[in-house]
Amino acid sequence: MTNGWIDIKNTDMMLIMGGNPAENHPCGFKWAIEAKRNRNAKMIVVDPRFTRTASTADLFLQIRAGADIAFLGGLINYAIANDRIAKDYLLNYTNAAFVVKEGFKLPEDGLYSGFDPAAHTYDKSTWNYEEGGDLTGKAVAAEAPHKPAPAPAPAKPGQAPPAPPALPPNVAHDLGLQHPRCVFQLLKKQYSRYTPEMVERITGIPKDQFLKAADLFTSIRKNGDMKKAATIIYAVGWTQHTYGTQIIRTAAMLQLLMGNVGRSGGGVNALRGHSNIQGATDMAGIFDNLPGYLKVPTPADADLAAYVKRITPTSSKPGPWDSFNYWSNTPKFVTSFLKAMYGDAATKQNGFAFDYLPKVDRNYSWTQIWDQMYRGTVKGLFAFGMNGVMIGPDTQKNIDALKKAEWLVVGEIYPDETSEFWRAPGTSADEMRNIKTTVYRLPCAGFAEKDGSMTNSARWLQWKNTALPPPGDARLDQDIIAQIFLRVRDLYKKDGGKFPDPILNLTWPYIDPRHPALSDVAKEINGKALADLTDPATQVTTKTGQQLPGFAWLKDDGTTSCGNWIYCGSWTEAGAQIQRRGTEDPSGLGIYPNWAWSWPANRRVLYNRASCDLDGKPWDPQRRQVWWNEAAQKWVGNDVPDFKPDSPPKDHLGPFIMNPEGVGRLFVPLGALADGPFPEHYEPFESPIANPLHPNQSNNPVVKKLTTAADKFGTPADGFTVVCTTYRLTEQYHYWTKNNPMNVQLIPEPFIEIPVELADDMGVRGTEKIKVTSARGTYVAKAFVTRRIKPMMIDGKKVYQIGLPIHQGFRGIAEDEERNARTPANLLSPTVIDPNAYTPEFKGFLVKVEKA
Repeated sequence: MTNGWIDIKNTDMMLIMGGNPAENHPCGFKWAIEAKRNRNAKMIVVDPRFTRTASTADLFLQIRAGADIAFLGGLINYAIANDRIAKDYLLNYTNAAFVVKEGFKLPEDGLYSGFDPAAHTYDKSTWNYEEGGDLTGKAVAAEAPHKPAPAPAPAKPGQAPPAPPALPPNVAHDLGLQHPRCVFQLLKKQYSRYTPEMVERITGIPKDQFLKAADLFTSIRKNGDMKKAATIIYAVGWTQHTYGTQIIRTAAMLQLLMGNVGRSGGGVNALRGHSNIQGATDMAGIFDNLPGYLKVPTPADADLAAYVKRITPTSSKPGPWDSFNYWSNTPKFVTSFLKAMYGDAATKQNGFAFDYLPKVDRNYSWTQIWDQMYRGTVKGLFAFGMNGVMIGPDTQKNIDALKKAEWLVVGEIYPDETSEFWRAPGTSADEMRNIKTTVYRLPCAGFAEKDGSMTNSARWLQWKNTALPPPGDARLDQDIIAQIFLRVRDLYKKDGGKFPDPILNLTWPYIDPRHPALSDVAKEINGKALADLTDPATQVTTKTGQQLPGFAWLKDDGTTSCGNWIYCGSWTEAGAQIQRRGTEDPSGLGIYPNWAWSWPANRRVLYNRASCDLDGKPWDPQRRQVWWNEAAQKWVGNDVPDFKPDSPPKDHLGPFIMNPEGVGRLFVPLGALADGPFPEHYEPFESPIANPLHPNQSNNPVVKKLTTAADKFGTPADGFTVVCTTYRLTEQYHYWTKNNPMNVQLIPEPFIEIPVELADDMGVRGTEKIKVTSARGTYVAKAFVTRRIKPMMIDGKKVYQIGLPIHQGFRGIAEDEERNARTPANLLSPTVIDPNAYTPEFKGFLVKVEKA
């Protein structure tokens, strides 16, 4: 979240898409209701189903699953056409005025400039800003038709390859926003195609309903009003597409265009699906990041200096403007992380043990790991709290992959489908005997049986205490990991190995090495001083061995250690900030600065400098977050200013301090995204129609098919004409609570939600069994016939959608077993992924529906 759960109460307008918080985040959804009750905030809900969230909305629109970019692009077009944008914010706080290089082409045919059809990738060199100065008011010659940019000359033998393109330090800009290649004009042209008529063709939302929603959402900027704020709220209904990252990008662009980012009641707010998903990504629970969102090294990074140079951005902005470019501190974050990892073994002489870090040479995302196991390359898997068979995509492929593995270790509190993959329905006794995979099942502790911190959607680190000890032989997760590590280290000490140094020199500074206290780990993540350090501004000294007060103290000379720079400040010499429970809220905005700790620096709303105008005065004095104090010559406020504290407004320092431009990105330059600097609507990989914008390029062009025999895809020509989307129920918690009798009594068996009209066409009545088939598998359950999903007209074609809860599987309490096929929902889902975040497309694939 850019903002936070409680801050939703401060909004004037809510757009909720790709999520159903009333049912999936019921505790957090109270803040949306509070905004309606206390501020008369309006709520627009756009969803394939009429959900309980939709039942509270001022306006509900049913959308075809996977058509979100078309809807949001239509809102951008409407806002620009009707002058409902935040002009000063747009000009000064975004890159709208930046001029893009000649040779850049918009995707009128579905492809941006630089596409390589053989490799399914882009040469992104034209996705960049033009070098130059102020072009405001200068006559611009008519742009010639697009010509492809010349390819760079190949390197001659013995010659180093050319350096990759970089952002120019002095960006050409037009403050009049008239240059045909300035970002604003390109944005305007890109989304001028997203007319209400086109939105209707793609999404199925009738033109008059779309216009009603567009008018309502953009009404906060009617007549130039800047006091009101709107928020956009989403969940995995946006992320689980082959263009999920770009859906979120479109929302961010809309919010930048309307001046809603950085403001109380505004922002783009992701609702995380678990209590610590945010913490998992913060701590690098993904293959392409290190903790704190540092990029992973690759084999091309010859040494620490080369790595740091590659991942550290340099400022790129108009000459008169200023940019804090906080990622310029990357060398400090990296060095402190290496010291936390390798301690005394990390020295300046050996590049702070940079060579010990693994160099990531390929895509190790979730779907790729299972694909490589299916192909026989991955020989074993540790699965802790991760039910890979149920998660999918393509559950049967994952089951077959595990049959080919040599070993599997599962750490869980119940037997699950992954640890008992060999018992999947349809597996014969002879097949079971032929499975050679050795399965080790380790009983772990449940969430109430261990302490530690969780980081919620609002970026709040909150400590929890142990309620009761683990039962029987169950062990704490960290104990299991520690004891495995110590045994592996002993083997390296005894037998050696090709490269034992990273294991032998890994720091393990815990009082009880076999049973690390998570409080010690939290302190290690926060970081400490390895020498006496003095702040030159305040003359405050942090002594050797003391906890660091915050990430501003980090150094690149080896005198600081920090496991994750964004968590630095969470456990200081003043104590565990994450254990605080102060309920004071002087501003009334729900900031609660003494409750727990929010990264970064206990800041509750990111980019909050943008909540003020150019002079440092809040856009809305009633919701003051931060402001410039002229007398004190610094930024002050109810929240922690997300800004250089002593930078006066006249310096024109951009509020988006993590971008090298210092401003928000409407246009994303160079290689930050794989599939385009602006979002473009592409169809789901399996779609009932060709893309109305460009039928010859229906799908995201950089998405690559997996090519094993298990990777099958359906088309309407094959009889797959119904759109299927998956979702969660309030009564179940993923695949875990089906082991709890109370939850099973509430939802004792699976069901499939289908429209009344489809049921009538099939001659099916509620509770009769139906069979849903995709190109990959079959799912049988009772029909839940409902009016919450209606047939839609998509590009002149009648299309049905159905909804499928994800929770049921073949493990758990078997109530109604004789009437329950016990099959996972993700038997149906396809193995295609977003090329940026690598999330599978669980939403909007094709199926056929029949009587069972």
